[in-house]
Order: sequence, then structure tokens, then C-alpha cells
Amino acid sequence: MNRMWIAPIAAVAVIVVLLMSTAVGLGQGASNGPANAVTAAPNVVSGSVGSSVSAGTCGQSHIPLGAASAFRILAGTTITNTGNTVVKGSIGVSPGSSVTGFPPGKVTGAIDKADTAAANAEKALTTAYNNGMGRSNCAVSVAGNIGGKTLTPGLYHSSSSLSISSGDLTLNANGHSNGVFIFQTVSKFTMTSGRHVILAGGAQAANIYWVVGSSATLGSTAVIFGNILAHKSISLATGAILHGRALARIGGVTMQDNRIVFDEPMSPTTLSHSDSSPLVARTYS
Repeated sequence: MNRMWIAPIAAVAVIVVLLMSTAVGLGQGASNGPANAVTAAPNVVSGSVGSSVSAGTCGQSHIPLGAASAFRILAGTTITNTGNTVVKGSIGVSPGSSVTGFPPGKVTGAIDKADTAAANAEKALTTAYNNGMGRSNCAVSVAGNIGGKTLTPGLYHSSSSLSISSGDLTLNANGHSNGVFIFQTVSKFTMTSGRHVILAGGAQAANIYWVVGSSATLGSTAVIFGNILAHKSISLATGAILHGRALARIGGVTMQDNRIVFDEPMSPTTLSHSDSSPLVARTYS
């Protein structure tokens, strides 16, 4: 071959090899690079942490409620009401059989007292409670008051009690309407009077679970979204609104002039609790 052609051919070969190497490097970067990196979630949420907290990229599946999902109120011993409470759905108690205060309270569904439906629901509740309390994947530790925070979907664990006070709690799904929020509280859970849980970014009440190792208390005119699974009792003070379910394993559920609803619009809504006392549930998309 003419030596005049050897040098250009060699140069072209070198360029081709360099281009191929670059392409391979880019391809490896596409599969292993920062696009697939997982950002670690903060492991503590407390008063010293900023107002916006992320649970990271670890998603949670729903807690299976089974037969308990048929009830808005479920108790192990008693269901007690004072005033014009409205429950949009069914209520049940087992093995106890005492249901008082309906009327004047209103229940749009069935009232099951120590029957098969209520007993099966309580069994399902025990399974659901154990499922929720037993989770540990990607848990974010929380402590004390989480009022004033903004939390994204994930698993939040408190080794003691938990409260929403000194500010409202915002649950922001960031556009993921199927995002699941699970709050594990080893001891009691409390909302102080007038506090609200606010939904944002497509968050849905059906995807929120409050798993309480002791008892849950909602203060007067408090507004909360989600399913409360309490080992002991659940108490709603005057005018509190629950968009979800109050499910107590071994104790009772006590209500005072409340609204227990679920499928109402996820937008700013005035709920006519009574002719003279409107209650406002605040949610934002």
C-alpha cells in the first residue's frame, strides 16, 4: 500500500476508537449514573428540624384493612356518642355490645353489635394493626410535636407519643395521589384543639394510616384525614372531624358532636355539622 495513505487511515482508526469508547462510557453512565441514585431520607424529625421533611424514595404499600374497611367506627368494648354526630357509613363493636347516643347521632350505614360482621372486622383490625406496627423499611424517626411540618409519603416512627400541636400538619404527596403515609406511634397520639391535617399535592385520606400503640385523642374542632388504628381507645372531642376511620382494638370509641366522613371532595369545603355550627375541613391540591 502507498505509504501516503497509511497515516490518514491510522488517524481515522484512532478517532473511531475514541468515539466508541466515549459512547460506551455514556451508556454506562446512563444505567449507573446519578439518575438512579437514591437520596437518603433524614432519620429524625423534631423541633430542631426544618418545616419541610422528606421520607425519601422508599414507598409504602397500603395496610390491608380487610373486613374492618366496611366500618367507619369500630370498637372492642363500647361506642358512645353525645350530640348530633354524623357517621357516613357503618359502626360496629365486638366483643362488647354497647352502642349509645344514636339517636341523636346519625349513622347512614349499619350498626353491628357483637355480631359476626363486627367480630370479623375486629379480627381483621388486629391483623392490620400488627401489619402497620411491624413495618420498618425506610422508617423516619419522629418525636413529640409534628405540627407545623410538611411531610411526604413514607413511614414515620415515634418510639413514644406523638402530637399535632402548635401548628397544623401538611401531608404533601407531590403529585403522587397513590402515595402512602404511615405513622407508627408506640404510645398515645394527640391532636390539640383547633389543629388541622392539611392535604396537598394530591394526597388522599384513604392512603393515610395512624397506627397507635395506646389511645388516640382528637381535640375540639380538630380536623384529621386517614385511618386511625388504635390498640386501645379513640376519643373525639366536641366538633372534631375525621375524614376516614376510627378503629379501636380492645377499647371504646367516644364521640361528641362530630362528623365521621370519607369520600367528600378533596378541596376547601364547608361541612355543615349542624344548622348553627359549620365546621371547615381544609385541604389544598
